Amino acid sequence: MGVLAATTLSAIADTATLVTATGSHPIAVEIADTPSAREIGLMNREKLDKGTGMLFDFKQSRPVSMWMKNTLIPLDMLFVASDGEVVRIARNAKPMSLDVIPSGKPVRYVLEINGGEAASYSVKAGDHLEHALIKR
Repeated sequence: MGVLAATTLSAIADTATLVTATGSHPIAVEIADTPSAREIGLMNREKLDKGTGMLFDFKQSRPVSMWMKNTLIPLDMLFVASDGEVVRIARNAKPMSLDVIPSGKPVRYVLEINGGEAASYSVKAGDHLEHALIKR
């Protein structure tokens, strides 16, 4: 699994921009747009650099549930509608937890970043995520 994690880390070559009341915040993202990439997500990583994350694309809007199985670090999960609007934020999801974290509404994307980073960007529901995948 260590080789997979190292390979996935090298896949960061894309940037999303989180637009909040405090400005535009670029985030280097890996894209998880296949069933296997979404299933693995950020599992088994011992750290996530500041200003980086993973953008999950579910290809269509639908209710989404996430969990922290085999995830070693706390994460903030931003549930994002197809137009880029942040509709829900799950803050500091507990590492290794099997608790289900629901989107609450249909979403197409989930952005996972380090636990606490959403607060540092002052993210709230209604803010926007910009990325080439997201059509506004």
